Amino acid sequence: MSRDRSLPIFDLEIDLANALASPSPRVVIEAPTGSGKSTQVPQFLLDSGQCDEGEIYVLQPRRIAARMLATRVASERNSRVGDEIGYQVRFESAISRGTRIRFVTEGILIRKLIDDPELSGVAAVVLDEFHERHFFGDISLARCLEVQRKSRPDLKIIVMSATLEAASLKEFLGEGCHHLVSEGRTFPVEIRYEPQRERHKGELWDHVARTVRDFLKANGVEGHVLVFMPGRYEITKTAQTLRKASWTSGFEVHELYGELSPAKQDAAVARSDRPRIIVATNVAETSITIDGVRLVIDSGLERRSAFDHRRGITTLHIEKISQASADQRAGRAGRTGPGTAIRLWNERDQESRATATAAEIKRMDLTEAILILASSGVESVRDFPWFEKPDPLGLEEAMGRLQTIGAIDAAERLTPLGKQISHLPVPPRFGRIIYEAVQHGCLDLIATITALTQARPLFPARKRQSDHLMPFDFAQPDDLSDFQPLLRAWEQMKQNGFRRELGERLGIHAGASRDVDRIAGQIIRVASRWSSHPNRDPNPTGETLARVLLTGFSDRLALRNNASTLACTVIGNRKGQLEKDSVAAAKESRLFIAGEMIEVEGRDLTVKLGLCTRIAEDWLRELFPGEFLERDGAVYDEVNRRVEARKERRFRDLVLETKPSGQVPPAEAATLLAERVLSGELNLKAWDDKVDAFFSRISLIAEACPEYDLSPIDEESKQLMLEQICDGAVSYKQIKDRKVWPVLQDWLPAHQAGLLDHLTPEQIELSNGYRTKVHYVEGEKPKISVLIQKLFGLEDSPTICDGRVPVVVEILAPNHRPVQVTGNLAGFWTGSYPAVRSQLRGRYPKHDWPEF
Repeated sequence: MSRDRSLPIFDLEIDLANALASPSPRVVIEAPTGSGKSTQVPQFLLDSGQCDEGEIYVLQPRRIAARMLATRVASERNSRVGDEIGYQVRFESAISRGTRIRFVTEGILIRKLIDDPELSGVAAVVLDEFHERHFFGDISLARCLEVQRKSRPDLKIIVMSATLEAASLKEFLGEGCHHLVSEGRTFPVEIRYEPQRERHKGELWDHVARTVRDFLKANGVEGHVLVFMPGRYEITKTAQTLRKASWTSGFEVHELYGELSPAKQDAAVARSDRPRIIVATNVAETSITIDGVRLVIDSGLERRSAFDHRRGITTLHIEKISQASADQRAGRAGRTGPGTAIRLWNERDQESRATATAAEIKRMDLTEAILILASSGVESVRDFPWFEKPDPLGLEEAMGRLQTIGAIDAAERLTPLGKQISHLPVPPRFGRIIYEAVQHGCLDLIATITALTQARPLFPARKRQSDHLMPFDFAQPDDLSDFQPLLRAWEQMKQNGFRRELGERLGIHAGASRDVDRIAGQIIRVASRWSSHPNRDPNPTGETLARVLLTGFSDRLALRNNASTLACTVIGNRKGQLEKDSVAAAKESRLFIAGEMIEVEGRDLTVKLGLCTRIAEDWLRELFPGEFLERDGAVYDEVNRRVEARKERRFRDLVLETKPSGQVPPAEAATLLAERVLSGELNLKAWDDKVDAFFSRISLIAEACPEYDLSPIDEESKQLMLEQICDGAVSYKQIKDRKVWPVLQDWLPAHQAGLLDHLTPEQIELSNGYRTKVHYVEGEKPKISVLIQKLFGLEDSPTICDGRVPVVVEILAPNHRPVQVTGNLAGFWTGSYPAVRSQLRGRYPKHDWPEF
């Protein structure tokens, strides 16, 4: 395949070469999707001769993109993947001594820094799709910048993005950063909005099929159709619905998502003269280009994985995509000719969506990242030059988990154990159990268990055929862990050479089974160096297996609420639901650890506890003797929503045994009730939006007018207020109707209380005499909402706090719906107003619409 030299990115080839010739070269390339940046810029670097001293690492946020881009570039250079052009992702690679361009996922480069802090042998690092703000992209950039400044001024750093606020990035990269912009080559795309009508019954996939059918019937078939759906389940259902429809007989229907086999991924994006419908996740939003798409159907949703730092669980929710993502998706229809993008939501919904997706650093488990940073030479993770600082609570929680498994010490320094397990390409808790397995001589077994969690699932969530097997079919009566049946199923596949026909007969994924074997082999190769006899006990007992797993999962210790329920309480005051087929669901089971804790959004929102292992309390005492506590005092009863006096035995904060005891100390009762109100578990009727606005007004004055010496209301202050409100009570029933304003009004001294109405009034008067309410929300600018007719003739934007804080004006149409938000009224009249006037004048002809 020859290179398409008409791609817009070729206009930057000479400018890029000149920029790379400068000292300590740092370049930001801004180029829209479809411009060719992902495939061509690495080749520009290779062909320029400026990277002859080392490899070119190209960081991609997704495995599928790394593999497919390597395939595409290798094809353009008439070579095989793994020779001049290769790729490397976690547990999989195709590289050789002759590899010059290496497409990698972002964690690969950070792990290389552990072994080689100087990045010797690397001439250039290209960070692609940086606008997606993946965490490892952020820290890879920061570490590469450190290496360049301290020891490798010759290291070339190129950051590429389709949509990017370049100012902050250029500031981070420092003086001398070059900014290159490609205008791209796109055709016009018509945007339509087609939300599902109430009269149309059915699921989202039914609406997709109906929308595609109606469009093609009215406009004919030209090019391919790309459908964006949130996840694998929705993609499968959509594809099934489309294949069943009579009107799709002339189409190829393809699915495209990360877990799909490479062959099916390649088939979905291959060139084809036959019209096709590709149903994809957001993997098709960037990096991967599908030629010939003329119609995009966008569900406006994505299944987003995040980590809830407060509860310490992974969440997997269907979320609305941002406006930037919607624009990216729509642009896929304008690559080869004019196209159409149909959004399955309305315009008002579009306007209310976030401008861009929040950076991953705000919503991920930081444990592995912190360990990798510490192991790669970062002495103080807290002082690391983050491109965007992580959530402080998330940082604290991650530090705590690393201390629990012994990877860092109390001073947050890397321990020898932490350094050792950082070399394993697995999350830290699994590194901890691998280390323990070596000590017990059962490395192969635990490495396979670890691999089972890192690869695709062996079994589908539901049987595909009635005679297929499921994990519980491989269980034995004396099993202590859900891993044991999985191991037997996998072993059966291995003994039979991972034959696909056997997997299809049993209902076991042969490809996933083979992946487990490969991943386990990589883990074993690293960890077997730690001992001369890492497998002296190849068939350990269930108890040994459970003890090993406990070293990495003690923070996921769970207690059945009672023998007749699957509801459980987990360390950290978390709640979860056992799978009914788990070994921990047996009636005699009481304590167990959860290998997985995922909050899944389906018809209900459920925290599922999976891959569980039964635990004896004696084992806890042997491993963690100092973490048991017996106390006698006030305890909050969640069922009855009251404070009781009880005697308890706990492991950390998990109550193992509790008995009634004496009278409730009043101060402790007030504290416990206040904590529940503050967390949102209990609601006071009078603790409402007006209270929140009161706190916001104080915070605003504290920030804008420091001379008044007003302190913002922090969580500790709110706790103290609530303790006063809850004084003398022991139950929710006694506090839910209590008044709160007497306590709040006494909080400020008399000389400061009057500042609120003066500096942050509840209402303000505009210069035309019209009075309106000011809305105060913590973390947001103060706002007023005013009908546009009340604003005609006004140019001065209102302010508060002695004129220091501008008030945002939400301009309302005659139907009281917002049409514009501005902090500059004068600018609105000369800028956006003509377009707003043109739009609203037709809808509301009875109103005056003057020109300015």
